[in-house]
Amino acid sequence: MPKGDIQKLIITEETAKVRPFAVAAVLRNIKFTKDRYDSFIELQEKLHQNICRKRSLVAIGTHDLDTLSGPFTYTAKRPSDIKFKPLNKTKEYTACELMNIYKTDNHLKHYLHIIESKPLYPVIYDSNGVVLSMPPIINGNHSKITVNTRNVFIECTGTDFTKAKIVLDIIVTMFSEHCENQFTVEAVEVVSPNGKSSTFPELPYRKEMVRADLINKKVGIRETPTNLAKLLTRMCLKSEVIGDGNQIEVEIPPTRADVIHACDIVEDAAIAYGYNNIQMTLPKTYTIANQFPLNKLTELLRLDMAAAGFTEALTFALCSQEDIADKLGLDISATKAVHISNPKTAEFQVARTTLLPGLLKTIAANRKMPLPLKLFEISDIVVKDSGKDVGAKNCRHLCAVYYNKTPGFEIIHGLLDRIMQLLDVPPGEESGGYMIKASAGSAFFPGRCAEIFVGGQSIGKLGVLHPDVITKFELTMPCSSLEINIEPFL
Repeated sequence: MPKGDIQKLIITEETAKVRPFAVAAVLRNIKFTKDRYDSFIELQEKLHQNICRKRSLVAIGTHDLDTLSGPFTYTAKRPSDIKFKPLNKTKEYTACELMNIYKTDNHLKHYLHIIESKPLYPVIYDSNGVVLSMPPIINGNHSKITVNTRNVFIECTGTDFTKAKIVLDIIVTMFSEHCENQFTVEAVEVVSPNGKSSTFPELPYRKEMVRADLINKKVGIRETPTNLAKLLTRMCLKSEVIGDGNQIEVEIPPTRADVIHACDIVEDAAIAYGYNNIQMTLPKTYTIANQFPLNKLTELLRLDMAAAGFTEALTFALCSQEDIADKLGLDISATKAVHISNPKTAEFQVARTTLLPGLLKTIAANRKMPLPLKLFEISDIVVKDSGKDVGAKNCRHLCAVYYNKTPGFEIIHGLLDRIMQLLDVPPGEESGGYMIKASAGSAFFPGRCAEIFVGGQSIGKLGVLHPDVITKFELTMPCSSLEINIEPFL
């Protein structure tokens, strides 16, 4: 490469499906000692574990630049087409062979899953076709750094561009002090697949404004703006008082990627002031704690349900799509269910929209118990709600089931009457009373289902379950159930 030109890293479009981003930098004329070298390796290891999330978001490669010649190419190839001599090994292996070798390696086996199932593996070459590394698994032996390395080429590849930039910034800011020209770093030009060229590291400095009275109020201290600016400067956040004398302008250096919001600056001011130096005071407002009303109602109902001879069950809040839809004769789109985007097992795909499947599964697991089985649960269900800021809401439901040789509709109906008696809701339509009306539900036997109304508002259903539902939950006897929303009774 001509002298005076900056190094270049070219990203090809093949990387898009495996590990699309890469950034790089060069540390020139660095002087390693045994301690500095160990610290350099240790820093990479620490970053790999935390911000890089065990290399899944970012992987760091550091190389001896003098053994390589740019420009470098970051691409992705079929595992059988990648062949090189990996770090601390004496012969060449293909990527497939390496994957098998490292399955027994205590250190590297934890990272194999990141690319193992991909058709192409990411790999970085120099202009002579020498492999620098196969991220996120292993570097090549050719460009390995030692205590005597003078010029270090650092590359970070990843699936999260922001994190890759932060990791690169941290490494170069930490180790540029050991370069001949202290605190300097040589930029590298990175060319994206679309031809766009950028230089890294960016080392962004940004300014934030914080009001001194806000810091004092949040921390509970009384310091002058000048003192607060001094405290923040001690925390490596260069600060000065500007404007009306109450505004503090804070400069956030690239070494402090953890400062995201004004509250991070307030926290730093508190740390510099010393948590133990903050005067302890009694809160200005005098309040008496009270149990959350919905939980109090739940507790009271649980006691009385048990007194009525029903046994409490606690079931999972997550279940499979079949449990809340197919098995109850519904379509999943009609349930307003909240879906988990990356479920680990088929049993936990959606948040439950009804408590009934959980109780039926509990009965299926306890078929050996003597009949009748009388179970209940009072817990939250989750449904989508576009009116809420998180797009979903919880509702506290009460569900009870009776499982015996006969359906026992009268027992479930009697339980409903007892619950209404406890909640002080009279029977009948007038004056906010309760009544039941014949209804239909896909989970219930035709003609054996009723909807429950309180003060004209529907709160749930009771009835005898449909034989199809019973067989789908692997049960053999008839079963009747009741499920109501208890929030309207608060």
